[in-house]
Amino acid sequence: MQIKQVYFPSLENVKAAAKNLEGVAYKTPLNKNSNLSKQFDATILFKREDLQVVRSYKIRGAYNKMSSLNADEKKRGIVCASAGNHAQGVALSCKLLKVKGTIFMPSPTPNQKINQVKMFGEDFIEVVIEGDTFDDAFNVANTICKAQNKTFIHPFNDEKVIEGQATVGLEILTQTTKTIDYVFVAVGGGGLSSGLSSVFKYLSPETKIIGVEPEGAPSMVASLKNKKITALEKIDSFVDGAAVKRVGDLNFAICQQNLHDMVTIPEGKVCQIILDLYNKDAIVVEPAGALSIAALDSFADEIKGKRVVCIVSGSNNDITRTAEIKERAMLFSNLKHYFIVRFPQRAGALKDFVAEVLGPQDDITHFEYTKKTNRENGSAVVGLELKSAKDLAPLMQRMKEKGFFGDYLNDKPDLLQFLL
Repeated sequence: MQIKQVYFPSLENVKAAAKNLEGVAYKTPLNKNSNLSKQFDATILFKREDLQVVRSYKIRGAYNKMSSLNADEKKRGIVCASAGNHAQGVALSCKLLKVKGTIFMPSPTPNQKINQVKMFGEDFIEVVIEGDTFDDAFNVANTICKAQNKTFIHPFNDEKVIEGQATVGLEILTQTTKTIDYVFVAVGGGGLSSGLSSVFKYLSPETKIIGVEPEGAPSMVASLKNKKITALEKIDSFVDGAAVKRVGDLNFAICQQNLHDMVTIPEGKVCQIILDLYNKDAIVVEPAGALSIAALDSFADEIKGKRVVCIVSGSNNDITRTAEIKERAMLFSNLKHYFIVRFPQRAGALKDFVAEVLGPQDDITHFEYTKKTNRENGSAVVGLELKSAKDLAPLMQRMKEKGFFGDYLNDKPDLLQFLL
């Protein structure tokens, strides 16, 4: 029986990719973050791919792949599927290489990313919105690509793409002479993690590479656990830059051998990191860009006194998502709570609720009440913001004692989503 050879990007090819990207991709800074370094008693360094020319590392792989196409392939044009960042890298590459491209994007993609794709690609690209997830867009794009005999530019499962993304690792190791103990990297399909980890295996094998996935899309975690590629039936696409149902074949094979550990992060924790970075460091990141930083808490003991690099993978965040980001962060921190409150059908009931049930610092942020019957009690959906998570238990006790408690909705996400 013939054993299939596992592909690993050679150091020579990664160096060639770095040469190829000169004048196209920025050499992004590797900066110490003072706040987190103090918090974790470690040297925390940010690799600022959020400052890249397309505000993510994706230009590296996209351009390296597209520049390798022959004249006939470039003439026929290309197709890609992306939730945003890969699309921007492909769009800019289309313009720079004067190649026509069709880019398929899922419907939940933030408008900010769609508009950026059109801006980078100008007249060289066409954007098609298709499906609810990256995988939906990918399947349609692949079918059309084959029918039209065009070249598909895969966002992660491609040798040239992996070699392009690997230049992030090569760059880090030229920016510091000191040993790097840990690298935390977001994992979606596995392009960046497989490329970067390969470079470190060649040049800094003592460095531990930690992959980080959103809790709602743990496709690499599931695959590593099952020791084979495992496609997820359903994912939460909120962390759109790292939410795929299935990782790449090439990427899985590399990550299976190179990653020291994997961790999943709740989407609410990611949102809290986004807000913290903005408020404390004036850094704007997208959800996927916050993943690596959100994982530090899980390794607080291990990284103490160590040199740690977090790959800040992108900053393509839509300002219209701010309210949702804050909401998810508050829910995760147990500071935002929703209830069904039963109000007696009498004058002054709301006043009594405020005076006798709410704490002095509790704030009503949502109130939806419709009287539809002549029953003794009428129900309202009420959202409350607390100053401390410890205030929840006494609040619920007062609601029950005063006869206002109907139901607690935070642990019923499907019902909460329906009501709100």
